[in-house]
Amino acid sequence: MKQQSLGYRLAHKIQQTKRLSRKTVAFVFLLTGSALVALTALLFAEMAEYALALNAQWVRQYPWFAWVALPFGLPLIVWLTRKYAPYTAGSGIPQVLASLSLPHGAQKTRLIALGQTLLKIPLTFLGMLAGASIGREGPSVQVGAAVMAAWGAWCKKHNLAFKGMQENDLMAAGAAGGLAAAFNAPLAGVVFAIEELGRGVLLRWERQILLGVLAAGFIQVAIQGNNPHFSGFHGQALDNMLLWVLVAGLVCGVAGGLFARMLYKGAAAYAPERWRGWMRRHPLMLAAVIGVLLAALGTLYQGQTFGTGYDEASGALRRMYDAPFGVAVAKWVATVLSYWAGIPGGIFTPSLTIGAMVGEHIAAIAQLETGVNVLVLICMAAFLAGATQSPITASVVMMEMTGGQNLLFWMLVAAIFASQVSRQFSPRPFYHAAGMRFRQRVQEEYSAERKGAG
Repeated sequence: MKQQSLGYRLAHKIQQTKRLSRKTVAFVFLLTGSALVALTALLFAEMAEYALALNAQWVRQYPWFAWVALPFGLPLIVWLTRKYAPYTAGSGIPQVLASLSLPHGAQKTRLIALGQTLLKIPLTFLGMLAGASIGREGPSVQVGAAVMAAWGAWCKKHNLAFKGMQENDLMAAGAAGGLAAAFNAPLAGVVFAIEELGRGVLLRWERQILLGVLAAGFIQVAIQGNNPHFSGFHGQALDNMLLWVLVAGLVCGVAGGLFARMLYKGAAAYAPERWRGWMRRHPLMLAAVIGVLLAALGTLYQGQTFGTGYDEASGALRRMYDAPFGVAVAKWVATVLSYWAGIPGGIFTPSLTIGAMVGEHIAAIAQLETGVNVLVLICMAAFLAGATQSPITASVVMMEMTGGQNLLFWMLVAAIFASQVSRQFSPRPFYHAAGMRFRQRVQEEYSAERKGAG
């Protein structure tokens, strides 16, 4: 009996060890995928910063640069995008949301095919180099989803790991990991996954997904250091804080709602009817016209509407930037025009910059002398929430990017209020409305291909 009992315990222990070993191996492969996402996001960030620095340098040295780079550069980027990477236009988050909602099958990962999606990095680089008002965070989400989905598919094919994880699980982990790594904000990635990616789509929130998201963010932190994206912010709640928060939420909710509505509708929807057909038939000419308008705005505001606007937003948070009259409207228009051009590029950081400039304008109108940077912070969260209708993500992103934990409650109030106001102008969240458009496009193309094959 003792020998039998000993043998049973030994067999049980061996089985437990094998099970533990399998879990450890699976976790190692998950960490490897997260590391690939983080390293890709880091490469993207370095390229983006280099492009923005070059653009700023060339605009200063050669006043004519923007008038050549934008009218000629944007049509070139549009041509390259439409020919080689047609699913990379715009932010990248709508493509991920569409992929999550598509049924399993050949079309499931079409919008995040690794080869095409990786081209989004150099194409966004070119857009920033030219001076378009675009960011890299949305593109990092699409690239992250593509990297993790491709890694998961390879591991499954070779029977290495991820047997129990569905494609949606891997895409969500990669997408949210891409955002976490892009902003150097691990917690924001988790919140984004739950609030934005999980809206309207059934995702199994297994521990592996959340660990993958956190791992991508923490790997980025380990490489770059635990430094907030916007460092140097210090501020306390203002007197009559609730009033300031409500004003910020109202103004940013209206501006963000109109912003999202115009992004979704597109240029043709607001053009005279006789021009609409021409605009749809000649996307390269439209991009050239938009390039001229962007160059004019940038020249008028001495380059402050070009690129992400990181320097302006960072300066406003550190009380080292005074926004010239009307620059918030100019940046708002520049970001809408850049999106309408049809080039790859996100709206996350430009939205934060618009919010910062709106905060500066409100403070100037109200003649606020102290705590202007606190109002700037509140408006950044509020405008991003108005544009995306994801108030918790917007608040947590700003908290992690600035280290402003003491103002999280007020950011949440402003963001939730702005999100509700935004719905009056844009009933459907922009990313999800645009995502449904991509979903329909893929399904139509897939149906046409099946009919052609038949």
